[in-house]
Amino acid sequence: MATIVPRKRKDGSTGYLAQIIIKRQGKVVHQESQTFDRRQAAVAWSVRREDELRKPGTLGRKTDDPKLADVIDRYIAESEKQIGRTKAQVLRKVKTFDVAELRCSEITSADLISMAQALPVAPQTRQNYLSHLAAVFAVARPMWGYPLDQQAIKDAFTVAKRMGITTRGRSRDRRPTIEEIDRLMAHFADINTRRPSALPMQRIIPFAIFSTRRQEEIVRILWADYQPAAHGHAARAMVRDMKNPGDKIGNNVWCDLTPEAVAYIEAMPRRDDRIFPYSTDGISAAFTRACQVLGIDDLHFHDLRHEGISRLFEMGWNIPQVATVSGHRSWTSLKRYSHMRQTGDKYANWKWRSPGEQTAAENVTSLMRHKARIFRAENAQTARPITPSTKSNVEAGKSAPSAGSAQPNRGSPTS
Repeated sequence: MATIVPRKRKDGSTGYLAQIIIKRQGKVVHQESQTFDRRQAAVAWSVRREDELRKPGTLGRKTDDPKLADVIDRYIAESEKQIGRTKAQVLRKVKTFDVAELRCSEITSADLISMAQALPVAPQTRQNYLSHLAAVFAVARPMWGYPLDQQAIKDAFTVAKRMGITTRGRSRDRRPTIEEIDRLMAHFADINTRRPSALPMQRIIPFAIFSTRRQEEIVRILWADYQPAAHGHAARAMVRDMKNPGDKIGNNVWCDLTPEAVAYIEAMPRRDDRIFPYSTDGISAAFTRACQVLGIDDLHFHDLRHEGISRLFEMGWNIPQVATVSGHRSWTSLKRYSHMRQTGDKYANWKWRSPGEQTAAENVTSLMRHKARIFRAENAQTARPITPSTKSNVEAGKSAPSAGSAQPNRGSPTS
């Protein structure tokens, strides 16, 4: 006989757990459960399942009970929705734990808690692991009929939270100072003067602040997705695959651009389909290395987005206006900034506010390099290599013939 158990959820609503347990000679031969939003739905499911289980041969029929590792593989292989890189990495990591070798029917919340505790990561990351694994639990039984109990992962979430094994991610409040940004800009400008092929971080950093874009979003913006201001509308760019819980792949969002961000876009050369044709790994490594060299502590590249959003609120923008630039779908995430006072734009007189100064300096540097290359080429034409005979003459203390002599120039080559 089925039992219906009401349960309170985190959001205050009530769910109804329908449980069916069948015993033969005092032993449990079959058990299953499902949770429903309404009691009527739970009762209807219980009646239907009990009728199905009464049919001859139903209980004796062998059902698929694969290992969790096999279920994860099938989930990845059959998902028509593209799975993000982070989620795929997490699921592959789960397969290395003992719980992945258990059959679906054997997995309990205790097994999932043990896996979470064994993860050598921060509590926030453990939360992400359970969240990604929950997606597998959500489809295993209804889609393939595997006896993977979704209640087990729900109980694991509850226990992990209560015991401090997992926590929600904390919002960072680190903002760079103008002095820190100036040091970074000067550092990268010096690198680009000496090595023009280096990443143009002195343009990427201001663009990150003024556009409020994430690192991976910056390198995905295409020239074809950039629309300059026209007919009274602000300039904007399409941000492809913008980060959003559960809906990143294909989540393309048009975001307005501030005038400063537009200036940095216009200063970039059109050498690629992308405006910033660089890798996130390269940008991250360059930024982290520079902070270490300059002694700037606890500053992440993502903090530049926080700085850019904070700047807009300090300039007096309201939440809807900021959301058109930041791309936040939900205004709830922007409420953390609502306490900020309107203090004006601290970048109003910043020397790097426009790439114009950088461009002028780069042009002068480029001209100087061009003249240096011409000078070296002209001197290379008149220079002669030292021959063995010249070397013996020098060692003997004999002077080389003068440049006006009919003899070839045997002097030392010009460096």
